[in-house]
Amino acid sequence: MHLTPEEEELLSSDNETVAKCMEILVAIGEIYGADRLIPVKSAQISGVSYDNIGDAGLEWLEGLNARVRVPAYVNPAGIDVKRWEEMGIDSEFYSKQMRVLKALQRIGAELSLTCTPYYLHTPSFGDHLAWAESSAVCYANSVIGARTNRESGITAIASAIIGKTPCYGLHLKENRAPTIYVKVRNPNFNPSLLGYVLGDKIPGEVPLINLPRTVTKDELKQMGAAMAAKGNTALFHVEGVTPESGDFERPKEKMEIDLTEFDSEKCVPDLIALGCPHLSSEELREILSISSRFYPRKVRKEVWLFTSRKVYEENHEVVRKLERMGFKVFCDTCMVVSPSTSKYECVMVNSGKALTYLPKLRGVRVIFGSIKECIGRAFSDD
Repeated sequence: MHLTPEEEELLSSDNETVAKCMEILVAIGEIYGADRLIPVKSAQISGVSYDNIGDAGLEWLEGLNARVRVPAYVNPAGIDVKRWEEMGIDSEFYSKQMRVLKALQRIGAELSLTCTPYYLHTPSFGDHLAWAESSAVCYANSVIGARTNRESGITAIASAIIGKTPCYGLHLKENRAPTIYVKVRNPNFNPSLLGYVLGDKIPGEVPLINLPRTVTKDELKQMGAAMAAKGNTALFHVEGVTPESGDFERPKEKMEIDLTEFDSEKCVPDLIALGCPHLSSEELREILSISSRFYPRKVRKEVWLFTSRKVYEENHEVVRKLERMGFKVFCDTCMVVSPSTSKYECVMVNSGKALTYLPKLRGVRVIFGSIKECIGRAFSDD
């Protein structure tokens, strides 16, 4: 891999952190056949919950001795930093989690603590990024048309400190071509469920999807998040919708999907959790609109809503009304990365991503429903 004189200097830097970050990027580049490093506009760091990284990861973060060169956003942590006690988090976990966040803040990372950084700072079409969280990667590539591979937390930090990433994979136009054409038959499909099923049926593919109805960006977010979680999808195209869908020939391999039935768990939820990925302003307002039909009743079950702190603050009145109905609106974390979910037995979600990860990471049973079905269950007595 060709390095510029400046990059060679960074590789042999007296600063151990800088030199190690360059070593990481060069090693990854050589493994994947990159010919050079390219500048990135931003990085996004995943795996920051103390529940994920433990003491070894914390020690590594606290040992970093450099500052980021490009904006670096941080994925959800294991707690709401202001309301952690309400989530049932113990003080030792809180203390360790805050040390993780302070270590990231010390290198200059922005404590956005969200899997939807594009709601805070939207990249432009064609921007090269070094993002790590699976749903954010899928959204950036597919819906925005930016270019990023799915980084690890460590390689994202390395790219943030160096300001560059190896040029391979989805940074190259030829690797962004669709590999299979998917026609969806049923116009009443649930986008998140569609993503879950496609991730299971065509893992690792780049689908070009023909949808029978118009979809919102929030629905594309949900669909991509489910595909990324279930099938490791980093890029999809929706015919006539996403920005690169017309740039390539239609693949010869084809499949049709009806998506009329789905067998979910049969259990009574003791928690209903929405916001995986984090809820947008529009989704918060949708939840309020649906819930208002039950007014003046309050929710009959524990209901947690997850969003970024910025979206929370920009929708203060909506949040206030939701919490008056009995909802709990948390920031900085989600039901997947927080250990607090483990104390429940059955969780109802509207997210194919949560449907994939919760049983594996939290050991809970999970049932799936649309936002409307989840809210209806929240106000029911069963």
